[in-house]
Amino acid sequence: MRILIAGGGVGGLTLALMLHARGIDCAVFEAAAEIRPLGVGINTLPHSIRELAELGLLPALDAVGIRTRQLTYMNHLGQEIWRDPRGRFAGHDMPQFSIHRGHLQTVLWQAATARLGPANVRQGLRLSDVRGEAHGVTACFTAADGTIHEESGCALVGADGIHSWLRRHLHPDDGGIRWNGIQMWRGATDWPVFDGGDAMVIAGDAVAKLVLYPIAAGARPGTRLTNWVIYARVGDPQAPPPARESWSRRGALADFRHLVDRLRLPFIDVAALIGATADIFEFPMCDRDPLPWWTQGRLTLLGDAAHPMYPVGSNGASQAVLDARCLADRLAEMPAPAALAAYAAERGPATAAVVASNRMGGPERVIGLVAERAPDGFGDLGDVATVDELTAIVNGYATLAGFAVPAAS
Repeated sequence: MRILIAGGGVGGLTLALMLHARGIDCAVFEAAAEIRPLGVGINTLPHSIRELAELGLLPALDAVGIRTRQLTYMNHLGQEIWRDPRGRFAGHDMPQFSIHRGHLQTVLWQAATARLGPANVRQGLRLSDVRGEAHGVTACFTAADGTIHEESGCALVGADGIHSWLRRHLHPDDGGIRWNGIQMWRGATDWPVFDGGDAMVIAGDAVAKLVLYPIAAGARPGTRLTNWVIYARVGDPQAPPPARESWSRRGALADFRHLVDRLRLPFIDVAALIGATADIFEFPMCDRDPLPWWTQGRLTLLGDAAHPMYPVGSNGASQAVLDARCLADRLAEMPAPAALAAYAAERGPATAAVVASNRMGGPERVIGLVAERAPDGFGDLGDVATVDELTAIVNGYATLAGFAVPAAS
């Protein structure tokens, strides 16, 4: 059994490591000619960290990330709506990590290269064609110079992102990328520690939201590399996205300064933080409609290729890791076609539910609820929303996405 994996992102690399741990031969082919730490911050939830810890990666994650202690939802004036302990602080057996996306990919890339060998973790090769055979598949990968490399295996997994070639091949009539009209601006810079240096804040109102959290140690004592995201609706949700989604498109502060000026958080000067950020990036908030199926014979999809979702609820990378664990387990139990079918039957409905919830705002709906009822702030939160209402939103999402705090035994 040899599994071909198109895409060397979080999902593809995690799958490769999990297959290797189960004694299954595999190879990863990444389209990028150079592995660079693109993107900024993401959060990885305890249920996905548990899978990475089983691969022996916890020390490497601790070296480059932050164990998140708590998440606080606030309105745009800094009034607290909900405070939620995270990871081990909430009773999980594993931490939640706030981490630079590029640093997480680097940890996975280095581990995969060391364990599988450089010949099985290759870059500069983009999936461009596939042929099915009775007992396997032949995948064609195109290099930057146009050279075609053919690779044979018993199955091909498309972990090639939101613009997946394999997804287009399997579903040529798919509706494509959907934009909800929201534009996101983000960056990271060294900044003085706030709230212990391990806390996450999501603040805002019906106009715009800010996501703020540290993702690594700072360059100076008393600082953290602090990730921020501001997003707001700027266009028609029925319109096509303004540009191809990319982690490296530059943004300009002038385009969203009016949103920054709305935020009045007492513990941090948001305008100063963003003004000090050298590199600002922008991209539209996009996803794709859930597919009716992921698997066809010896071909299947994984991660953003299968279920791209709005980046709310800290679930994009985490769900890709869960995909990888499920697929690796099924491949260890049964022949490839049956394993791929069983994997898709399990993970398809679960991820479709998360996609649907994220479209409605996920757990961040607590901010929208309070903003709708008290747009200018509140004196007593209890006069605006009940504990039961807020609990139902936050805990309901955690249960749906699979990271609810385990019940005490």
